[in-house]
Amino acid sequence: MRELLFIRHAETDMAGAFCGHSDPELNARGRIQLGELIDRLRVEEIGAVYTSDLRRAHATGMAIAKEFDLKCHVRSALREINFGQWEGITWEKIEGRDEAYARRWIAEYPRLPAPGGERLNDFERRVLDEVKLLSLQADAADCSIAVVTHAGVIRTVLCALHGCSEDHAWEQTRSYCCVVRHPGAAYCSVQSAEVRS
Repeated sequence: MRELLFIRHAETDMAGAFCGHSDPELNARGRIQLGELIDRLRVEEIGAVYTSDLRRAHATGMAIAKEFDLKCHVRSALREINFGQWEGITWEKIEGRDEAYARRWIAEYPRLPAPGGERLNDFERRVLDEVKLLSLQADAADCSIAVVTHAGVIRTVLCALHGCSEDHAWEQTRSYCCVVRHPGAAYCSVQSAEVRS
């Protein structure tokens, strides 16, 4: 079956902080998760691998590509949203720095971006344009494509193309190395390390 397998990257030391365009490496736990992910993917028929250019996704994508003896195609459009001045810090620190803006951000979400950050509608347009291109690639190649990216990208796919609520999409992408299948706009199936250990 031709489908896109959206895969969240493995864990980094920035877990718990706003990590959009920040570029940390995988941590020790992330490398263990990566091995478990590869084990789960061995049953798949993957014909191509595309990845965000950020190191946490790229390392995950390269491991998948190596397992399937494929080239890893790097796409900057698969990056997470840019959190601007909030990059690399926790919500507690954000509230401490500017409590008024933090409250306003919550009240006006998703219309208000992080200070200096990417607007959500620009991010969603970038992601959905890329998904359209990758879907055409999968159809042309007649194979499944592994798309290694970030939780925010996958949530955009779930909400915009699968009709999931934001809460449901958030829950489905909590786990590092989760896999979301996208063969069509009305289908949604998620596998995670927590579910399939």
